[in-house]
Amino acid sequence: MSNKQLQASTDLFFRQFKWPRTVAVASVIAMCVFCIGVSWPDRAVPLPPGPRPAHKSSGSLPQGFSGLTHLLHWPLTPGDGGDLLASTSPQTSTYHLRSPAQTNYALGGYLEAILIARDHQGRPKAHGGDLFRAQLLGPDLKAGVPGNVTDLENGTYLLTLPLLWAGQAEVQVRLIHSSEAVGVLRGIWRDQWATIDFTGYFRGPTGYEETVTCNVNPLLIGEEEGTCHYRDEDSGELWFCARPPTLPCDSLVGHSSGRYWNVTTPHEEALLARNVTNKTLPQGIPPIWVAQENNRSLALKPVDLHAAYHTGPLMAVDTARAIVLHWRAHGWPLRSLRTPVAALHSVVRELGGLAGGPHTVVVLSLGAHFTTFPPSIFVQRLAGVRAAVAALLAREPRTLVVIKLANTGYKSVYGSDWFTLQVNRLLRAAFADLRVAFVDAWEMTSSLALPDSIHPGRCVVRNEVDFLLSHVCPA
Repeated sequence: MSNKQLQASTDLFFRQFKWPRTVAVASVIAMCVFCIGVSWPDRAVPLPPGPRPAHKSSGSLPQGFSGLTHLLHWPLTPGDGGDLLASTSPQTSTYHLRSPAQTNYALGGYLEAILIARDHQGRPKAHGGDLFRAQLLGPDLKAGVPGNVTDLENGTYLLTLPLLWAGQAEVQVRLIHSSEAVGVLRGIWRDQWATIDFTGYFRGPTGYEETVTCNVNPLLIGEEEGTCHYRDEDSGELWFCARPPTLPCDSLVGHSSGRYWNVTTPHEEALLARNVTNKTLPQGIPPIWVAQENNRSLALKPVDLHAAYHTGPLMAVDTARAIVLHWRAHGWPLRSLRTPVAALHSVVRELGGLAGGPHTVVVLSLGAHFTTFPPSIFVQRLAGVRAAVAALLAREPRTLVVIKLANTGYKSVYGSDWFTLQVNRLLRAAFADLRVAFVDAWEMTSSLALPDSIHPGRCVVRNEVDFLLSHVCPA
């Protein structure tokens, strides 16, 4: 399935389930927001050490989800990428209109362009695999829309950009990662068990503490023996910590990020260097003019959100509108400052405790913290969360479940837009047959002429909230 076919099918699915909801403004809406939902327990309940899992390829997917591997297809890069000058360059790659320029372009149509990838010596590339992003920007309206980039796998790419507003529009293209850099990222994602570790904090009855290394696999914590196993009773997933010197396994009280491992060579670092990552190509197409048709425009008018709410860390209540919002952080593997283990929640357990109904909205945000692990780890989480969502919708179909896709922002071996793109493909596929809606944060954060940030600014967050509310109260 090509990127364009995947986009078309998921867009059709998304439009299909913009179902009407008769929810009055004063209705009670319980919103459980799980940031990067993970299936882990509310508190650590250690079990006796069991058989250690056999060492297998970290890129393999759980049974039942192996059919999703076609979504992770990416053109291979010939050779070993040893010649830096032969890698794709943002300075020499060019793009031009596919057809002769017109005086005006029709609103609602498409602009097509051809991109030719070239290396640092200006030679055209003979293979695909580069990660480009294309945008159509409207400076006067402060508007933007992402374009579709189709890899023709011969060094050229087809750019398709929708014309959604009348007036001036400008094409901008960026090289996020060369195909050679993507090859590095792919190798790390599929062949490394992880690129980081975590810290577990154990406390005795007198307040004495001991810290150890923790991770998703016992082979990653540097201890062949003496490992504490923690099993989530709802999903069956495991977490491991090295056994502390004197304290028992059930004294685990805290969790935090640990070390970021060095997983690249100097040559691979050069392929991922800032001077060739996320760089804008030289302007290839002059600004175009989209003709107005009977005062019709497909672009949305800006919305005032002066009525924004400031929420606390766990719950917010609006008594005037009878709205209650609950927020829960995900559990392991959470990259965070020191956090109480009791505050790490299992999405599977939380969803299992919801009755659901027409006045309940569940928002799940999954993805970002899994870019430091192979796809199998993320899919294991998806399997549990998907089953819990399916059970919730089966017992109460009127529940609104919204999946927030991961957004752009990461640009390193520990998190990259290429990783995020794969995560979003898996997310859409995992929930494709369930009655859920998607908030496409990837598309929102790749639309406007704004710096990429893993934590987007107010403009993007406002659009995400507006889009969410359009499903809650479509009228």
